[in-house]
Amino acid sequence: MNESVSRINAMILRYLYLHKRSVSRTLEVIFWPVMELLVWGFLTLYIQSLAQTEVSKIIIFLINAMIFWDVLYRSQQGVSISIVEDIWTQNIVNLLVSPLKIWEWLTATFIYGTAKILLIVAILAVIAFGLYHFNLIGMNGFYLIPLMANLLFFGWAMGVFTSGLLIRWGHAVEALIWGIPFLVQPLSAIFYPLSILPPSVQVISKLLPSTYVFEGMRAMIRDGVMPSSYMLTAFLLNIVYFFIAGFFFKWMYAKSRASGRLGRLGMD
Repeated sequence: MNESVSRINAMILRYLYLHKRSVSRTLEVIFWPVMELLVWGFLTLYIQSLAQTEVSKIIIFLINAMIFWDVLYRSQQGVSISIVEDIWTQNIVNLLVSPLKIWEWLTATFIYGTAKILLIVAILAVIAFGLYHFNLIGMNGFYLIPLMANLLFFGWAMGVFTSGLLIRWGHAVEALIWGIPFLVQPLSAIFYPLSILPPSVQVISKLLPSTYVFEGMRAMIRDGVMPSSYMLTAFLLNIVYFFIAGFFFKWMYAKSRASGRLGRLGMD
């Protein structure tokens, strides 16, 4: 067990050292989330200036949803980008012939991604409070932790699934790293309630844990209380998706290894 912890720590340090030698890489972590918050925040302020009353609640929904969306998106990116960079640099063979186990590698990407998300959320919370008087902690209270944890787990599941595709097909599926989260975005009812979607689409949306998180967020802001069924359903779905993603990654890894594709990743 100690050896596993040491290898996971080594991988985390490896990812962190990349930031030490690249200022642009560090700035990229926070640049896009901050830009999105500024655009959405000022847009919502403009809408608020045109109408009051119920619109003010919509403003809160939008800013809160934008920050939560970043948690989901960045957690998926944290896993898949870490792995695709090892493919780009043709370092993946070096990692796989080392004593490093697959689950240790993935765990390191989870921890590294979580650290980046905590940094991003802290910066966004400060900016939202300073520019828009939006208090992320005060608005969500105790629910902030389970809401974000569920988004984090779902993002990890998507990241592991995407990484399985990368391990099997390499550069040919790189576009999916950025595409899969945006495939989920309109179905998760992030910026609008689930009831807006057509009934046939709602059936698909209800299969996603993120839908229950964002519906729960809106219920909590609107009523001050969030039904526990939202969190429980999201949690159970996350367990299912996490296991499916894990088995999928293992299956793709085995097929890539059997075909000899694994050793050629990054060279095509």
